[in-house]
Formats: sequence, C-alpha cells, structure tokens
Amino acid sequence: MNQKALLYELADLKQKIYLSENATLRYLVFAALYVCEGIPIGITFYAIPAWLAMNEISATTIAAYVSVISIPWSFKFFIAPIIDRYTPIAMGRKRPWIIFAQVGLIISFLSFGFVNEPLTNIKGLMICGFLISLFGSTQDIAIDGMAVDLIPEHQQARANGIMWGSRIIGQSLSLLLGTTLINIVGFTNAIGSLSLVVAILILVPIFFREHRGEKLMPWTKGKASEVSKKAQLTDWKSLFKNLGKVLILPTSLILSLGMIFTGASTGFIEVLFPIFTVQELNWTNTDYSQVYSIASVVGGGFSMVAGGVIIDFIGTKKMALILISLLALVIFSFGMISNSWQNISAVYGFIILFNLLNTLLTVALLAMAMKISWHKISASQFTLYMTCNNLGIIIGPWLFGLIQEKLQWNQVFFCGAAIPFFAFFIYKTINIKKHLTTLENLTN
Repeated sequence: MNQKALLYELADLKQKIYLSENATLRYLVFAALYVCEGIPIGITFYAIPAWLAMNEISATTIAAYVSVISIPWSFKFFIAPIIDRYTPIAMGRKRPWIIFAQVGLIISFLSFGFVNEPLTNIKGLMICGFLISLFGSTQDIAIDGMAVDLIPEHQQARANGIMWGSRIIGQSLSLLLGTTLINIVGFTNAIGSLSLVVAILILVPIFFREHRGEKLMPWTKGKASEVSKKAQLTDWKSLFKNLGKVLILPTSLILSLGMIFTGASTGFIEVLFPIFTVQELNWTNTDYSQVYSIASVVGGGFSMVAGGVIIDFIGTKKMALILISLLALVIFSFGMISNSWQNISAVYGFIILFNLLNTLLTVALLAMAMKISWHKISASQFTLYMTCNNLGIIIGPWLFGLIQEKLQWNQVFFCGAAIPFFAFFIYKTINIKKHLTTLENLTN
C-alpha cells in the first residue's frame, strides 16, 4: 500500500469513530449504554422484590419499595431541562452528562450492596435504590437526548429496537446472575460483582465522541461542533418557550396520557410477577428469576433482531395499537385459566408472551416519541414522555397493592388487562403526520 492510500485509509478510519458519522458505531455504543442502564434495574426492580417475597416480606411492603425506587424515573422531566440548558458543549451536548451520571450510578450501586441487614432494613434498600434510580434516570435522559440528536429518522425504530433490547437483556442477565450470586455468595458480594461491570462500561462514553473535533475530556484538545452550537439553547426563556410550543400540541398531550396508562400496565404486571409466582405458586426466587430472565431475553433478543424492522414496515402507531390489543387479550386470558396455573408450561408461556409483547410495544412507543420530538429540546421533550411512562410505573404497583388483598388472583389479572384496554383508545387518536408538519412550521 503506497503512502497516499495509507493516508486515505487512516482518514477513513478516523472518520468512523464519531457517533454522528457511523451508524454501526451508534448502534454498538447505544447498545452498550443501555446494557449498563439495565444492570442495576435488573437487581433493584426484579431480583430484590423476588428475594423479599421468598423471605415472606408482605406484598404491600414490596410494592412500597418498588414505588419508592421508581420515583426518580417519574421526575426526570425536572432534570431534563438542566441537561438541555447546561453542558460543557466542547465535549458534546449529552456525553458529559452520561459520564457524570454513570459515575454516580457506580457509587450508589456499590452503596446498595452495603445496606446492613437488608431483609429487615427495607428503608435502607429504599434510600439506596432511590439514589441508584436518580443517577440511572439522569443517565437515561442524556442517552435518549443524544439518540434524538444523532439518529436519523429512518433509523430510529431499528435503533430503539437495539437499544431497548439491550437494556432488557442487561437487566435480565443481571436478574439471573444477581439472584444466583445472592443465594450463593450473599447480598453484598453479589451487588459488588455487578457494580464492577457497570464500572467497566463507563469506558464506552469516555472513548467515543458525538461529533468530529470535540474534546474527549475537559483537559484535552478540541472544540464544540457547529451542529451542537446551532442546536444548543443558551437561555431558559428560549428553552421553556420552545418546550411550551411543543407540549401543547394535541399529539404531545395524547402521547403523554397514553404513556401513563402503558406505564401503569407494565408496573402493575411486573410487581405482580414475583409475588404471584413465589407466594401463590410456591416458586423459589431462583425459579422466578430463571423464567423471567429467559422471557426477557426472548423479548429483548427479538426486539434487537427484528422488532425495529417490523415496526418500520407496519408503522409505529399501527404497531402500537396491535400490540396493546394483544397485551390486554393475553392478560385477560391468563386470568380466565386459573385452573391451569399449576401447569408450569402455561405460566411460562404467559410470562414469555407478556414480555415479548411488552418489549415490542415499548420499542414502538419509544420510536413514536423520538419521531415527534424536536431536536432543539430533545432531552426535555423526549423525557416528558418517558416521565409519563415512569409515572405510570409508580401508579401500577400502587394499584396492585391497593387491590391485591381484596380480590381473587384471577380478578387481579382482569384489572391488569383493563389498563392497556383503555390505552388503546387513547393512542388511536394520535396524528403523527399532522404533528410533524406543525414542527416543520415551528422550525421555519
């Protein structure tokens, strides 16, 4: 290879290390970031509730724990404008926040493992779990904002499939491995081992820039890209003015309401799973973690490989309506076959099918939310929709705790099916095309 050809090869290689210029790199980096995000979620939201249930902690207490650690995910909207407004822009619009949040996530996750007597110190678990969720949700805002900034519209459904599938797989493997380690080496060692993985994954946001010419770290050479400068809002008045313009649009309001309902459906069923299987069906927490992990990996894997492609082909709104209908039908049908609940295959099938449908629905809704977000306020607007979803995830366990002791289990499942049933009629009224036309007029 002559010198000129070598220089071209090196120049081409250098171009490929910037997220804005390399689709494959974007998919890989966002997948890694979402795996990192999923690891503490798998422990705090899934492994711990099953572990508590196995140790005969009451359903009301477990539901309260899940609701408390969900709170930061429901108040992301108050953090998002800060991320949109303030950033050392020479390092990128969102990457500095991702690094900061992940450092906090590592520290809080480690502290979770040192909660003294966790089975009798639910308050300690709540406090540390709250901090994990605070830094995890901050990281999530920044990752999603960077995705809205960098991923072209025609790649959004596929990217969301890969991203959400990666998170599901991360939390599933964390649930499976974490449960096994808790039972074998104890609570503290289990959490410490998984914290190490999160610590290693911080290398991903450290080594990959958003745009060409940006600083890698504050003390290195580089400058803000013109794209970032143009998109960055420099005062609160402009930020809230633009945010207000978008949030009062009908599609924004409808999607926000719909997200609350679908979040409540997810929160309701997912807090139900460990309590129902461990306390009603007499499974161990290991039995539950194995089945739920397999179900989640199936849903996440399918989402990564084919979910985005299918959603692109059918359309985000149409696909969301199909999936919501199927989800309500599956939950209702399981409540109807209570005589078959001792049949392990029936329970396995329900858990796997629920996770597959719910994962695909989440991908479709994320793609829809990303599609209708305005790049000027990407973190704030997209986060509003995710905040509504997470508000629903808090409401879901609360509803479950409210009715679980008053109703038969089959009636509990009927209530769970009613939530996506109502969501169907909300999403049906969305008009994405009209919304995008309005955004174009705002930009012009």
